[in-house]
Amino acid sequence: MASDRRPTFVLPPGTCDTHVHIWGPFDRYPVAKGAPYTPPERTREDLVALHRRLGVERAVIVQTTVYKSDNRAMLDGIAASGGAWRGVALVDEGFGDRDYQALHDGGVRGVRFGFLPHLGGLPDIAFLRRTADRIAAMGWHLVLHLDAASILAQEALLRSLRLPVVVDHMGRVPVPEGTDHPAFRILLELLREPNWWVKVSGAERISAAGPPFRDAVPFARKLIEAAPDRTLWGTDWPHPNVRWEPDEADLVDLLPDFADAAALRRVLVDNPARLYGFP
Repeated sequence: MASDRRPTFVLPPGTCDTHVHIWGPFDRYPVAKGAPYTPPERTREDLVALHRRLGVERAVIVQTTVYKSDNRAMLDGIAASGGAWRGVALVDEGFGDRDYQALHDGGVRGVRFGFLPHLGGLPDIAFLRRTADRIAAMGWHLVLHLDAASILAQEALLRSLRLPVVVDHMGRVPVPEGTDHPAFRILLELLREPNWWVKVSGAERISAAGPPFRDAVPFARKLIEAAPDRTLWGTDWPHPNVRWEPDEADLVDLLPDFADAAALRRVLVDNPARLYGFP
């Protein structure tokens, strides 16, 4: 059952939740054949209600493997948002110039690739590189869903990318592995380069202690310190495939421990406005 608790921390005006998903209604937007999991219905209206509770004004809808490259639910949600939402799409080899233009006109500003075994595993690297070249020319960015193992395995690929790249969920290095883990050190090194960004989302994914996930704070702090102008935040609502279903108010209330007020304003408002073209 969804919480109705409001967070204690008051988000600044213009806060953007840069990592959310919408699924359904399934009679209109059915799950793709062969999807790696079947989620519960979580619609645009549910997301609007969540953000009203939290005090979030903007959002980025991230396409999941549930829909594969059928981006209709996301695009229709963006269209109904009055300019408050943007999107990150999934694409396939069949997408041509007209498809990319339709995505751009619909508010999409990035393409996501996942590397996690339970969500389909390693993508076609040649296709990823072709896509990176194509979207760089459009002013878009790559979003990469990596974990510690894939960061280590794909270090050469990651260091070769020149367009803006956003890493989801703090790189998913588990808290018990510590901030000295080689994968986390690579992520910090990548963030020295001006094209690399990271989301301090997914505290509930890397935590070992459980709610309210305070053991994830040192990871978020180090990432924001490394790249205060290229860090984003998101709730990851509705939290697919998590061990603990978080109350999003807890995730908001972690934020004052991540950084001071000036840095948080950049993370929550200024950085997403710049990357996603919000006014």
